[in-house]
Amino acid sequence: MTNTKIAVIGGSGIYDIDGLQNAEWITVDTPWGAPSDQILTGTLDGVDMAFLPRHGRGHIHSPTTVPYRANIDALKRIGATDIISISACGSFHEEMAPGDFVIVDQFIDRTFAREKSFFGTGCVAHVSVAHPTCTRLSDACETAARAAGITTHRGGTYLAMEGPQFSTLAESKMYRTSWGADVIGMTNMPEAKLAREAELDYASIAMITDYDSWHPDHGEVDVTKIIETLMGNADKGRDLVKRLPALLTSNRAPCPQGCDRALEFAILTAPDARDPEVLAKLDAVAGRVL
Repeated sequence: MTNTKIAVIGGSGIYDIDGLQNAEWITVDTPWGAPSDQILTGTLDGVDMAFLPRHGRGHIHSPTTVPYRANIDALKRIGATDIISISACGSFHEEMAPGDFVIVDQFIDRTFAREKSFFGTGCVAHVSVAHPTCTRLSDACETAARAAGITTHRGGTYLAMEGPQFSTLAESKMYRTSWGADVIGMTNMPEAKLAREAELDYASIAMITDYDSWHPDHGEVDVTKIIETLMGNADKGRDLVKRLPALLTSNRAPCPQGCDRALEFAILTAPDARDPEVLAKLDAVAGRVL
């Protein structure tokens, strides 16, 4: 049994946690550079919490320039056990309307300009992301969302695009009809893959702000309308987060899905062939197995 430490990575519109006790912004150094911002730490209803604004306070990082590896390393380094990712997304379905939340369970990764792994030359590893989100953590998010009165859809495929531009009409129609995606965003990849490599439980909450560009009655994405919906979603997101400690509690049993043991058989490089400099950089994310 270990102590739970819930880390929230907040997307557009969410820059803190309401009601955090003993709140303190701390600086965390990582071998992968600086994270997006300082990390807000404290406790909520007796459970340790951490909050990291994905884009930095003031929204200074684009989806491409978010330092994903540094963010995940920093959260692992301060003892996080569970990551709740909250992000704004577009919807490909009429019934998944702006203002609704989707508990994502699958991803299609269309990003191409980001570092996607902690491992590489000198220490090679392959983790499974067949089921990239944690069911136990997603259950808690769904329960919290419904208790907060949020219209919530359980299960959905998140298409991660590079951005920063929104989709063309042709792309939007293809993602929706041919590829079977449910929502579209720019930030959950490689975040989810890196969380799995760091043996952290990961759940994704997509806060719908728009219908992308496929909807005949809504046309192209309107940033002004997105921001308006975003502000309402942010309030809902904070309400959801404050309900999580009661559901996850401070004592954490091993993940039934094995998210916290993802590296058990993943490292292929023989011990005597591993690069010491690479191993030093992996001290937080892979220290348990190295």
